[in-house]
Amino acid sequence: MPRDPSLPPSLLGFLADLEQHNNRAWFQAHRERYETEYRRPALAFVAGFAPRLRRVSPHFRADPRPVGGSLFRIHRDVRFSRDKRPYKTHCGIQFRHERGRDVHAPGFYLHVAPQEAFVGVGIWRPDRDTLAAVRQAILDDPGGWQAAVDDPAFRRRFTLAGESLKTAPRGIPRDHPLIADLRRKDFVGVAPLEPTDCVRPGFAAELERLLHDGAPLVQWLCGALGLPF
Repeated sequence: MPRDPSLPPSLLGFLADLEQHNNRAWFQAHRERYETEYRRPALAFVAGFAPRLRRVSPHFRADPRPVGGSLFRIHRDVRFSRDKRPYKTHCGIQFRHERGRDVHAPGFYLHVAPQEAFVGVGIWRPDRDTLAAVRQAILDDPGGWQAAVDDPAFRRRFTLAGESLKTAPRGIPRDHPLIADLRRKDFVGVAPLEPTDCVRPGFAAELERLLHDGAPLVQWLCGALGLPF
């Protein structure tokens, strides 16, 4: 295998400075730092991680395209937000399913910020039809769902997270034994990391291990949606 890619420690420094100076003038003045300490190494990490991702599943993509690939854009969409800060202060990378069209598809996610880092697995904010399909699969296959989220490797590192409805979904009894899961609006597992873990040599191998640990949830969700894993 070619030499593993790595994220540079300077990425955390750039993001910390951006958090203190989150405005267009500062960003434009430090665009070269953005390119050399954030964008280019992050894209190289995505490209270099592809062989390890294929060992987790051949149906997920490490896409190094600068636009529309695995690396999320650093610009925030502020059109409908009270928070008008123009830039994200974290590095977000998603390895989504080959049939996925956007961030809401099944995937593996890496979040790196100076004060927080984590790996996420699963589906975040699925659309209405996908959400209905996942809930129906839990109703049809409660044992399979429980086996996925109770898998020892998954439970060792991951915790189910995300938002939930305040009451039972329409048509589902409030006393259903899996009502807490059926109320979920996100089907994601999260494994926390130290930010410095992500910029150390050897992190690619650690990330691969984490994705293997999180795979039971993703594999079950793919089955629920008729997707190969």
